Amino acid sequence: MTHLDKLRIWNKTIRVMPSKHQAVQLPKEGQPDAGLTRDYAQNPLHRFKKPGSKNYQNIYPPSATLHLSNIPATVTEDEIKEAFTKNSFEVKAFKFFPKDHKMALIQLSSIEEAVCALIKMHNYQLSESNHLRVSFSKSNI
Repeated sequence: MTHLDKLRIWNKTIRVMPSKHQAVQLPKEGQPDAGLTRDYAQNPLHRFKKPGSKNYQNIYPPSATLHLSNIPATVTEDEIKEAFTKNSFEVKAFKFFPKDHKMALIQLSSIEEAVCALIKMHNYQLSESNHLRVSFSKSNI
């Protein structure tokens, strides 16, 4: 909540605050819901559900630099940059981690663009068995 409140995305400012409701009431089985209610608690893409876990310790505020991980050894810098550019993101800089090419930093033109890229590119399929993991970085390139 701290990092996302008042964030600009898709040319609008979002507001994030605690709900007055203690739980989300999901529609009963067979009841219409217009697709407006979903439970993501058990979704495998949710990396921050265990407080104190390694992933939980790496939550940083939105920045123009994204941390990429789960990159297969066969994937090149150009292939990653192309994946971002074909999805309409302007890559300003890119750098593999020196000791581990499974991770990299990519800098986009703005925080707003980086937020959109995180939404679009997290879980992007890089190979038959590897999906890109994207998070905000505490570092710059």
